[in-house]
Amino acid sequence: MSPSGNENVVNLADKASVVAWRQQLKTGFANLKADFSQKPSASRLFKQHCKLIDSLLSAVWAETNIDTHCCLIAVGGYGRGELYPHSDIDLLILMPENASESISGNVEALIGLLWDIGLNVGNSVRTLSECIIEAKKDLTVQTNLMESRFLTGDATLYQQFLSDIDNTLADPAIKLKFYNSKLKEQNNRHAKFNDTAYNLEPNIKESPGSLRDLHQITWITQSLNMASARQAANTWAQLTKLNIISPLEARQIQQHQQNLQLLRIRLHFLSNRREDRLLFDFQNELAADLGFVNTPRKRASEQLMQNYYRSVKFVRLMNEILLKSLQQLVSPTAPIIKPINDHFEAHNQLLEAKTAGLLQQHPSAILEAFLLLQQHPELTGMGATLLRNLQRVKNLVNRDFRQNAHNKKLFITILSQPNGVNHALRAMNRYGILGCYIPAFGKIIGQMQHDLFHVYTVDEHILNVLANLRRFAKPELKHEFPLCSLLFTAFDAPHLLYLAALFHDIAKGRGGDHSTLGTVDAIRFCKLHSLPKADGALVAWLVSAHLQMSSTAQKSDLSDPSVIENFANFVKNERRLTALYLLTVADIRGTSPAVWNAWKARLLESLFNATKHALANQALYAQQAIATRKLEAAERLNKYGLSAHSYEQLWEQFGVNYFIRHESDEIAWHSRLLTPHLNTPKPIVRARLSPSGDGIQVMIYAKDQNDLFARICNFFDRMRYDIVEAKIYTTDHDYALDSFVVLDQSGKSVSYSGLLKFIEGELTQKLDESTTLEAPLQGRISRQVKHMPIETKVSVTTEVDNNNHKLEIVANDRPGLLATLAHTFLLLEIELHNAKINTLGNRAEDSFLISAQKGQKLGAERVAALQEALVTGI
Repeated sequence: MSPSGNENVVNLADKASVVAWRQQLKTGFANLKADFSQKPSASRLFKQHCKLIDSLLSAVWAETNIDTHCCLIAVGGYGRGELYPHSDIDLLILMPENASESISGNVEALIGLLWDIGLNVGNSVRTLSECIIEAKKDLTVQTNLMESRFLTGDATLYQQFLSDIDNTLADPAIKLKFYNSKLKEQNNRHAKFNDTAYNLEPNIKESPGSLRDLHQITWITQSLNMASARQAANTWAQLTKLNIISPLEARQIQQHQQNLQLLRIRLHFLSNRREDRLLFDFQNELAADLGFVNTPRKRASEQLMQNYYRSVKFVRLMNEILLKSLQQLVSPTAPIIKPINDHFEAHNQLLEAKTAGLLQQHPSAILEAFLLLQQHPELTGMGATLLRNLQRVKNLVNRDFRQNAHNKKLFITILSQPNGVNHALRAMNRYGILGCYIPAFGKIIGQMQHDLFHVYTVDEHILNVLANLRRFAKPELKHEFPLCSLLFTAFDAPHLLYLAALFHDIAKGRGGDHSTLGTVDAIRFCKLHSLPKADGALVAWLVSAHLQMSSTAQKSDLSDPSVIENFANFVKNERRLTALYLLTVADIRGTSPAVWNAWKARLLESLFNATKHALANQALYAQQAIATRKLEAAERLNKYGLSAHSYEQLWEQFGVNYFIRHESDEIAWHSRLLTPHLNTPKPIVRARLSPSGDGIQVMIYAKDQNDLFARICNFFDRMRYDIVEAKIYTTDHDYALDSFVVLDQSGKSVSYSGLLKFIEGELTQKLDESTTLEAPLQGRISRQVKHMPIETKVSVTTEVDNNNHKLEIVANDRPGLLATLAHTFLLLEIELHNAKINTLGNRAEDSFLISAQKGQKLGAERVAALQEALVTGI
């Protein structure tokens, strides 16, 4: 900042003036908020807010006596008169050419003064020639300048500015470049949100279907006819006048625009900052402010969000229609028309109906249009006229339409195409057809999921699952999931997998078991579409069983042959196993980018391979599995020069159950390290990279002690590592032989030799019984958990063939949770035999195999005490 300029401004704007302006801003803002709470109107708030800032800026400008040849211009959102409570105030200070240093210094000091007053200013200082140069090369500058509004200063300079900008942007080549650049900008912006409007914490301003999508139309309209657009009361009235949209569509756009504007205004006031994300933190309060109340089926916040999703769905649809309509004005040339069939033709690679009344007269053409997009890859989508007509006739997709044999055949044909299934169904959903054709799907559009690991609405998750299945079909993506790609390519009826994906979560939000209710819907659909009985049975079974493989892989000990045998008995044959495996991988990957990892992939693949082997050798699987493990372990040990005689005593002390609980690789690793240390008085800790390729595997061998599990959990908690699997085993000679797989809490597999040695050395010290057992960490819960908590559930079931009990816990995840559980087990004298730790986002689903001390059965009173302690303690 120029010292001389700063002194000049300070002299002209004394401290009393600064205090007065600051108070004027504070009082005016408080009045805005109070008025809005009484009369919540977006247009009223925008007008009053702009008026407040306009008058303040004019007063500051006048008193600071900036050169009379300069002018102050509002640009951006402020320029178009759409100023949200905490939005930046975008300003352009237009300078005369060859401005003196004193003018530049005063302007710089003025900007500092505006910040001192409390205005969040986003400013640029340019001459007229600089504006033209920047507008030509920078799309953002060009967009900003198009939304200019004179505030104060040299009005003649402003008029010259308008004239020069209009002349510059009047060039047809510039208009076409602007359109294409804006389209690319929108595609890039949508990609940042995974091209979905249905995130659970969407951005009202930037997400697909957001306010920015409406701004896109406004900017392109203005670029086509700058002067008239600037003078128009609003873009929608102008587009109606030009017959680009109907009066009804204009009213609908305005209604949904106001809905989004009001939400954003309330969000700014509620958060007391420029916050444009509908975070869980604010959803409940926003819902209450808008009058939504909880019902037995839906929370108030869910109703709020469904209302939001309806708006963004309509906005995104109109954005697509209007962009295609405006493109014809940007490049007004006769379309290249190519016939497709008797009903349809291509206009510049966009599908259009040959006659205006086609869809009304032949409703089956609605589904035919989506099929043609699949069968003609040269088509880039539907044309604006077809899209608009599709909206007008979608009510024809009714019960009679669904009962029509030709329509049913068309839908199954769409699912059975070798390409374009995902794009077709997404387009059907985006244009409102899918929910009409499958009414149960229509009910879950915009349905929230409060389970802390799904980050999308139910309908978006379902379509993500289907998209993941389609990825398995693409040869260029086979490196992502080689086994899934191989299995999918060989699967004889992919359309059955797509149907299972469509129905697997379709009953969410109804109350009751969504798998059971969804199975009923799937059976009804398959019968209605005359699918062969065996195919319908497979789809129904997949819907009912879609959680079983994930649950078994993540909650059971997969090294136990009985677990594999039971799962093999459940799936019954290899075809069902393959279908369930493919659906499960696609389902987990479709919940959230953060939930899937290599560890889960390894578990599911291990379960698939083991079950496939069990199905082929079902009668003798358990005996063969143990014998094979011993043989493979012996072969590995032989490579290290260890004969069977050297580890014979060790294996005998390990006991029979050891070989049931551990794989051959683990047996060889343990035997090689522990053969010289069978009765060691000191704990032995060894760490290695997990053979699965993700995480670190840690072995602990020590004289059994009651607090061993608690000490281990404390240690990894303080390292910020998550335990994802724990095998707790006691040998026949009362030694603990425990094995843990741990991951960095970020979900990354971080390992190096120094870290492995650190774990071995430090954990060995922590296991010393003479040292005090540390209390569990009490970490902070995440904000998602705070605002969308899940009820803690604890269940204890008795194993049929032994004294053990299966303990299952569902709770909000937090740092220190597992260590807290371990301390509870210690206090209540619970013996732990196995643990499977499963974290889904912020939701913990942990499973433990427990008993009383010395392997005794827990009595009913102790089970009740354990449940109470866990529910209250976590």
